[in-house]
Amino acid sequence: MKVFLMHRERDFDPKLKLPPNEAELVKDLELKILFEAMARGDKFILAVAKQAVLSSLDDPGAILYRQEILKDCLKNAAVVRQIYQIPLQSIQNKQKHWMGVFSQYPGGILSGAVEMLGMFVGLLKGLKQIADQSAGEFKSEGFQRFFAMVQQELDDEYFAAVEEHLRELKFRDGVLVGAELGPGNEGANYVLRKPNRNNDHWSRRVFSRKSPVYSYTIPSRDDHGARALGELRDKGINLVANAVAQSADHIDGFLNMLRLELAFYIGGLNLSEQLSVLGEPIAFPELAPVHARQHTFTGLYDICLAMTIKKGVVGNDVQADGKNLVMITGANQGGKSTFLRSIGQAQLMMQSGLFVPAKSFSANVCSGLFTHYKREEDTSMKSGKFDEELGRMSVIIDQVSPNSLVLFNESFAATNEREGSEIARQIVNALLEKQIKVFFVTHQYELAHGYHKKPGNVLFLRAERQSDGGRTFRLRKGEPLQTSFGKDLFEKIF
Repeated sequence: MKVFLMHRERDFDPKLKLPPNEAELVKDLELKILFEAMARGDKFILAVAKQAVLSSLDDPGAILYRQEILKDCLKNAAVVRQIYQIPLQSIQNKQKHWMGVFSQYPGGILSGAVEMLGMFVGLLKGLKQIADQSAGEFKSEGFQRFFAMVQQELDDEYFAAVEEHLRELKFRDGVLVGAELGPGNEGANYVLRKPNRNNDHWSRRVFSRKSPVYSYTIPSRDDHGARALGELRDKGINLVANAVAQSADHIDGFLNMLRLELAFYIGGLNLSEQLSVLGEPIAFPELAPVHARQHTFTGLYDICLAMTIKKGVVGNDVQADGKNLVMITGANQGGKSTFLRSIGQAQLMMQSGLFVPAKSFSANVCSGLFTHYKREEDTSMKSGKFDEELGRMSVIIDQVSPNSLVLFNESFAATNEREGSEIARQIVNALLEKQIKVFFVTHQYELAHGYHKKPGNVLFLRAERQSDGGRTFRLRKGEPLQTSFGKDLFEKIF
């Protein structure tokens, strides 16, 4: 049995190697807050959320497959949480009872496997009941296939056969073993035999003439004889014990994968419920292929900021379709860095199959996401701050590929404006030539104005400032200004 709720044709791999810039993405986009909001204190969901969000999909079809499943989860949250409890109950049951499946002896292995299978049968019956009652409420390809598999493979005949085998494997009437004589008259080729079923009336069985048999009864205090008999029994049930243990492992693996793949969607439910309490909107994005240049949204907000301050935050509306470069300037503390974080967060959430924090959102899939943010002075640095910026940029250049998305936040500001602007311009031009989309937040007027003078596929956004110096934290289309209104902050603080 296969779950296939994260991918159409393969299992979700929790150990898939994360991108080399994982740490930078988590730090710059404040993703730890996002993962914790999805997990709600559950370390397992936290690990799955991080793995899924950072292991971005680049196939629009694969992303839509997850989106449709998540939509089903949002519409049927109680049912999905009920299904998720089934593998959790399995884990709790295994922790409470020591299963003999971990024994080294066939008898212990068989006993433990039978006990485990008996527990699994009860849980699978619960899953089958949920499928029978609720399958019609789910419309996604993934859930429809999952429920169809459950109903087909876990039918009444299956449960009847399993329960019958489990009753027989408890050997309440003893074990019937066949063997041959080997070299030195030692036993060989031990085989477990199915006991004969005598369906005659009890009176006929009692008074009928019995066939002669050769038997030997071990005395009650014959420890060596009992040990020898136990060894004979283990040889007879060895193959059966292994087969039953493998069956138990198969079902255990299915339940573990069900837990793993549903954990991502439980995280999505947790996140959706928290945003609903805050009154924040969510949207399922429209996808464009990697070679397109599409980026249009309304009400896009920084989801991690909302989860931190526990209230609604300002969203932005932008139409950047057909643009390769978005240059962001304007007033200090006007929301530029927050906006840039929202761009990165939404891209990763979209490409993991989640909804995005916006009223509406459409964007092209990118082949990779990279961030280059300014860093505070670090006393452990072995070189200057500007050298450190160039070093991180060099690492990005080695990893970036066409149709990636790179987010710059106050990059190359550790030197004078003319030198920093020229270096930034050359790097951005090189990225654009390689079909890489760029969002750049900067206070360097020379850099921004240089692009404004030349026509091209560039969108200029500016952090809004009111006439009294107040900030709306909204970004509007606007040409770069020579000032970032640092005087406003000086007068406010001092």
